[in-house]
Amino acid sequence: MSAPLRPLLPSFLAALGLLFSPAASMGESASTSTALSASATLDIRIIVPPVIRVLENSHPQLLDAFVDGEASAQQRLVVLSTMKRGFCVSLQRTAPQLGTWEVQTAPQSGIQLSPATNGYRLCGTRPGRYTVLLQHRFGTSDSGANALNWPVQTDISAI
Repeated sequence: MSAPLRPLLPSFLAALGLLFSPAASMGESASTSTALSASATLDIRIIVPPVIRVLENSHPQLLDAFVDGEASAQQRLVVLSTMKRGFCVSLQRTAPQLGTWEVQTAPQSGIQLSPATNGYRLCGTRPGRYTVLLQHRFGTSDSGANALNWPVQTDISAI
């Protein structure tokens, strides 16, 4: 390495460290200025775009276990978000012939489940990766209920 570039090495390594820091990957921007010589500066700005990504949304394709007018199924939802204020998932019933519908999940930090018009709303309140197990319970007064396609539509949005 040549002698004139040697004083720049610590500044370069510091800027490189900011590029790979965990804070820079959370949907925010980081900025730093490092003096290279008496008359030059290096400005680095890293912008990570906001992202909401559903990594998994698994559930049975059919509800076929109606016993005494009730069926139950589990849905596994894995969401990755870099949104500062989080995200919300809207769960809407698509089968009007089902009478009752209840959703439950184990309490966990940063997740809120609440009833909403025609369904439920599940919200993550900060950036991160969320794995949520939802237990659905459906009821019908139709004693001859047959297997139904999965009766829940899942939509996600930023807060």
